[in-house]
Amino acid sequence: MNREYHKWRSKQLGRDMELLVFGHAGAKVLVLPSRFGRFYEYENLGIVKSLQAKIELGYLQLYCIDSVDAESLYNKQAHPKSRISRHIEYESYIVEEVIPFMNERNPHECVISHGLSLGAFHAANIAFRYPHFFKKLVAFSGRYDLTLNVEYFNDLFDGYYDEDIYFHTPNHFLPNLDCSWRLNSLRDMDIVLVIGKEDPFLDNNFRLSEILKSKKIDHQLFLWDDRAHSGYYWRRMARLYI
Repeated sequence: MNREYHKWRSKQLGRDMELLVFGHAGAKVLVLPSRFGRFYEYENLGIVKSLQAKIELGYLQLYCIDSVDAESLYNKQAHPKSRISRHIEYESYIVEEVIPFMNERNPHECVISHGLSLGAFHAANIAFRYPHFFKKLVAFSGRYDLTLNVEYFNDLFDGYYDEDIYFHTPNHFLPNLDCSWRLNSLRDMDIVLVIGKEDPFLDNNFRLSEILKSKKIDHQLFLWDDRAHSGYYWRRMARLYI
C-alpha cells in the first residue's frame, strides 16, 4: 500500500503542518482526527488497516491531516474570540492548501469529508460550509454544537458568542440557511452520521438530523450500541460507511 509523508509551512497558519497519504487512486478522503489528534492517529488506531483492501484496490485514497485544537478550540489560555479565529485559519488551511493539494495529486471527482469525535465536527462543519467541494460526509461520534455543556464536555467558548461562532456551529447556522445553491449542493451530498446510543452527544446528533430533514436534505443516521466512541468501534464503522 502506498504511504507518503508530507510537510510544508502553511501560509494560513504560519507554522509547519504534516499529513499522511495512503493509497494511489480512488475517492479522496479528507481525514480529520479526534480532539488533539495528530495526522498519524488514523493509522495508529488501525483504521487504515481496516480499509487496506479498498485502498490497495484503488477505491480510496486517504489524506490524514493534523489538528490545531490546542491552539484553537481547546486553547483555554486564549480569549474565545481568538479561539474561533484560529479555528477559521485552520479551515482556511484546509480549503486553500489541503484540498488543492489533494486535487492536484488525484483527479477523481469524489471527495469525502470524514472525521472522528471532534474531527467529526470539523468534517461536518467544512462540508456544510463548502458543499461544492464534497460528494460525501462521514462523521463518527460527532458533536455539532460546541456551545453546549454536556456531561463533562463544556461550552468551548465559555459563554462567549459572536457571528463567527454562529457560522461555525452547524446546529445554529443550518436552520436559517436559505441559499438555494448551497441547499441544492447539500441535497446532492451523501451524508452519513454515526453515533453510539450512550454517547453524550446522541441528542446533538438527533437535533442535526431534525434540521437536515427540515431542509429536505437526505442523510443517514446510524445508532450503535454502547458509547461507541473509540478506535475499536471506528475501525468497524469505517469498513461499513466509507
